[in-house]
Order: sequence, then structure tokens, then C-alpha cells
Amino acid sequence: MSNSLLPVGQLSPGHDLNGYIQAVNSIPMLTVDEERELAFRLHDEGDLEAARRLVLSHLRFVVYIARSYSGYGLPQADLIQEGNVGLMKAVKRFDPHQGVRLVSFAVHWIKAEIHEFVLRNWRIVKIATTKAQRKLFFNLRGAKKRLAWLSSDEVEAIARDLDVKPEVVREMEGRLSAHDAGFDASPGEDDESAYQAPVYFLDDASADPATQLEDSDWEQDATHRLQQALETLDERSRDILQRRWLGEDKATLHELAEVYGVSAERIRQLEKNAMKKIRQQIGDALVA
Repeated sequence: MSNSLLPVGQLSPGHDLNGYIQAVNSIPMLTVDEERELAFRLHDEGDLEAARRLVLSHLRFVVYIARSYSGYGLPQADLIQEGNVGLMKAVKRFDPHQGVRLVSFAVHWIKAEIHEFVLRNWRIVKIATTKAQRKLFFNLRGAKKRLAWLSSDEVEAIARDLDVKPEVVREMEGRLSAHDAGFDASPGEDDESAYQAPVYFLDDASADPATQLEDSDWEQDATHRLQQALETLDERSRDILQRRWLGEDKATLHELAEVYGVSAERIRQLEKNAMKKIRQQIGDALVA
């Protein structure tokens, strides 16, 4: 069976890229008349065999386009596969009555699918979300001829060419120059480098359920012991401690001296004695 009659599903760049490229390059290209005949059969009659032949004869063109995106560091096979998706979408929508060749119509769909794939996979964090940002991303990548940062004149020129503000160009340039950082340390890193990974310095020990339960139990127990100790005091001493230390608006010694008709020094003595008794009661409770 010749390559021109192979089902589309049997041609995949995933396992053997070189073999795939050789296979698609060996598929004969269609003449203008052949392409028009097949396109009309698909458009007017829904002929799936015609669609298959149109796709197969243009797979080499997808490879050619995908190679122009090799600078993004993504697998060539994946770029070709995405481009093939765009080609199939183009074949489905192709209208031969418009009088243009399929290759001219398909280039938009092929590049659109590859663009989407690049934007989804070039970085962990999506670098361009709006239509304007996506256009700027690909144009700016092509406009930068060197690794250095763009000069002010270059930024102004690119902004004029792409009809965007200079600050938008600077923002996208910063995104292009940034790098993803893994949360965990990479395998094979030495101890010094590994401990610089975010997983080590972003760890929140307070989020441990066991620690939270322990803190909650300790707080409840301490509150209970304090309440029991306060109940052993006389009413005046208990009121002095509560107003001096446990209320939102803490009273001064002189304010309490006016309330009880004694000197501020006497209030201080009462407070000191009450605190001593509280500590003793709590200590006895802990020993028991």
C-alpha cells in the first residue's frame, strides 16, 4: 500500500520523528485540479476519503511550519501534532468556491494551534492571556535579535509597529526573560542548592494538625487553671487583677485607688499579693 493511501491515524510523529518526516515527504502533492476535485467532493458531498487525501497531501507543509517554532524549547513532534490538528480544522472549513489554494487557507489554522500549544506549555505560569498579549509575545520573540535588554529606541519602535504602549512591551520583555522555579528541589542537586527550593522555606509548621490540636488543648487547659485560681481570691483582689490585666481597657493604679478609696501603693500591694497567690494555685494544679 502506498503512503498516499495510509490512514491519517497511522502517521504520527510521536514515536519516530525522522521516520514520520520521511513518510509525509514521500506522499505526492496534489495538482491544482486534484485539490479542487477533492475539495468539492468534501464540501458538497461530505466525502471523508477526499478529506483524508487533502490532509495527507499537506502534512509536509505542517512540518515546515512547525520547524520555525523550534526556538521555544518544545518537542518538535508535539508542535507537528498540534499543527496537524490545525490542518484538519482547516480542511473541514475549506470552501473551494472561494478560489484559493488550501495551503493559503490552512496556514492560519496551523499556526493558531501551534501558538496555543506554545503559550500553554512554554512556561508553567501562562505568559499571555489576552489577544493583544499573545500577538506581542510572538512578535517580540521575533523582534529580539540578541540576548540583551531592548534599548529605549527599540522599545519605542516595537511599540509603534505593534500599536501598543511602550510599557506593555517592557512588561512582556520581562516575562520572556523570567524563568520558572520548581517548588521542590530538582533531582541530583547538592544539599546547599536543594535547601534553596521554596518547599523548604515556605513550610508552615503551624499548619500541622497535631501541633494545632496540642496548642488548642494547652490554651484551654491554661484558661481553665487561671479561672480556678481567680475564684480563690477575694472579690476585691479578683476585680483588681481583671481590670488591670484581663480587660480591654486596662485600669491604672490611681484609677483603682479612687474606686476603692485607698492609695495607689496599696493597690499595687494587693495586685502583687493576688498575682503571687495565682501563680501558687496554678503551680499546685500542675503538680497535682
